[in-house]
This record gives sequence, structure tokens and C-alpha cells, in this order.
Amino acid sequence: MTTFDWSEAKPLLAATPGVLTAWLRDLPSPWLDADEGAGTWNVRTVLGHLIEGELHDWLPRVRHVLQHGEALPFPPFDRFSQLRREPRSLAQMLAEFATFRLQSLAGFEALRLGPADFARTSRHPEFGVVTLGQHLATWVVHDQSHLTQVARVMAKRYAAAVGPWQAYLRVLRPL
Repeated sequence: MTTFDWSEAKPLLAATPGVLTAWLRDLPSPWLDADEGAGTWNVRTVLGHLIEGELHDWLPRVRHVLQHGEALPFPPFDRFSQLRREPRSLAQMLAEFATFRLQSLAGFEALRLGPADFARTSRHPEFGVVTLGQHLATWVVHDQSHLTQVARVMAKRYAAAVGPWQAYLRVLRPL
């Protein structure tokens, strides 16, 4: 079993805004607006969700664990709050995400936490008792999950266009 290691996690978390910026900044709107059908997210919605996570989930919950432990459950995180935000340009959203992620990483570093701190516990409103290390590992995997989602949503835009090659393109297959 792999345990959470901040020295391994930090470079991956730091890279996500640059990956998204390099990947998305010059794409035409059809790529950014593609989705997987009614009730699914497009690239802009995913990016908005990542921004909301920086503002209301990752570092705020780290601080919550340190301050309250199991005495007070995490406040719920609204996974759909980005749907109620004012629309912004893609460039603005990419810049916001990069800025907020940098602030989150700097804020975390300032806490000077070590491996013993990652065993500290809190109470999640849905999952019950969780460790700080689990929360931090989830931050990393959450990024990877949404990078995968972005790839999948954009790939599905050409699902019919690839014709018979669909059989070899795993990104086009149902989960």
C-alpha cells in the first residue's frame, strides 16, 4: 500500500494548471464546449470545478482538520457551485486556477506539516472519519480524474469521425 508523500504529490499538483493551460488555451470553442450529453460537464465546467476546489475544498479542509479534528465535520463542499458563477473567458479561468493553485500550495507549505500530521483525523459528512493524508491524496487523484475527464470529453467529440478505429480507442469506451 502506498502512503501519501507530499514530496511526490506537490510536483503533480503544481503541474496541473500548466498542463491545462498548454492543452486548452488556443483551442476553438467546439472543443471547450463539448460534453457527454445532458447533465454532463464540458471543459469549461471542469475548469470551474477545479477553481472552486481551490477556493473551498483542499486547503480550507486541511486547515479544518488541524483546527477541529473529529470534533466538527467538514463543511459540505458544493461540487456544482461553478454552475452558479458568472461566465468568464477561458484565459481568465486558466489564470485564476493557476493563481489559486499556487496560493494553495504556498499555504500548505507554510503549515510545515510532516508525515505524522497526515495521520490526523477529521470527520467527512459522507465518509465519516478520514485522515489528512487521505484528503491530500484525494487532491492529487482528483486532478488526475478531471484531466482524464477533459481528455474523454474532447475525444468523444470525434467518436463517430474515427469510424472503425473506435474499437481501439479506449478513451471512447464507456467506463
